[in-house]
Amino acid sequence: MTMDAAPLATSPSTHPANSGEVLAFIHIGDLHLTDAKQRNFLDFLAIVAQIEIECASMVDLVVLPGDNADNGLPGQYALAATALKMLSIPVHAIPGDHDMEQGGLDAFYAILQSDLLPHSKTIRGVRCLFLDTSGSGHGGPDFRLGSDQVAWIDRELREAMQRNESSIVFTHTYPADLKGDGETDAFNALMAAYDVALVDMGHTHYNELGNDGRTIFAATRSTGQIEEGPVGYSVATLDRGIVSWRFKALDDAFPFVMITAPADHRLLRRREQAVDGIADVRAVVLGSRAIVRVACQVDEGDWIPMTLAPDGRVWSASVPITSSRLVTVTVKAFDETGRPGQHRINAATAAYQPPVRVRNGSDAASVGAWPDNGIFATQLGPNRNGKPSS
Repeated sequence: MTMDAAPLATSPSTHPANSGEVLAFIHIGDLHLTDAKQRNFLDFLAIVAQIEIECASMVDLVVLPGDNADNGLPGQYALAATALKMLSIPVHAIPGDHDMEQGGLDAFYAILQSDLLPHSKTIRGVRCLFLDTSGSGHGGPDFRLGSDQVAWIDRELREAMQRNESSIVFTHTYPADLKGDGETDAFNALMAAYDVALVDMGHTHYNELGNDGRTIFAATRSTGQIEEGPVGYSVATLDRGIVSWRFKALDDAFPFVMITAPADHRLLRRREQAVDGIADVRAVVLGSRAIVRVACQVDEGDWIPMTLAPDGRVWSASVPITSSRLVTVTVKAFDETGRPGQHRINAATAAYQPPVRVRNGSDAASVGAWPDNGIFATQLGPNRNGKPSS
């Protein structure tokens, strides 16, 4: 396995425009369903109900990242299918190692009615690739792609770039965990060659974000086997090449605010994503009640009203930015009852010098703790054998 330590990408010629739209999706972490009496099934029901009631009009898809059925049994998949009937949003499920414990994925496909993997779908100008890394069918973390799937990924990403589409890859685990000969290097090379914006994953059982200076790697904690923090789900967006990610605890109130631009300095993928002079601050606000006021603030400056785009999804405002290395951008929204929601990031200016990034498809590129976004960096889960990181 090669390790490439390098600065941020600088070539804007490979930066797809994303059609100016914002793709938003929700990731419900590994379910590990066993029976209807267990807490994880009740939590899953509550999560699905909340998403449908509060978020359905504002998100484009829901992702299940594998390990849906703890033992790959039909009855366990039936529990998932029952809960998912509440959702009007498209659901895309992929398998993990636990889904393979019965030696195959027949029940996964028959009961969850998932599209045959791998498959892709273009949503709001973003090519979304859904992969099967479940391996040979013996259970356990024998993660593999196979040569046919590697070739398919190559074709899909090449076509996306030719069509000026951004790309997101959904897979169960970090590329570094792949066991097939040369597969990690091949996967990493494809992510770099085609400027993949985000690799979205499960498996870790903890929230984690990595940034190798080209691609963001996002792992969301388990729903069924909880090692840290409260139960919930993650919300991610892609806005003209800028990745934003935030964990939503199930008990947290709405409205839920998500800044989609500018990029937080931890998620800066290329130098032109730094703010310079004037920043285009953009956000989406989730919640079933009407939003009556949204405003943004830079550092301790005045609150600037934001306006809603005609599509009813994105709030925006143009704000002046000082020459500081990092600037704090806050967006606050109020619904019709007066209840507030808020999100805050630290955006980079042109003066910011990003750290050198490790590029090997592992958690070596982790951005570390980010408590405001639900990341504790304790790494309690199967990737770290339940031990705090050093």
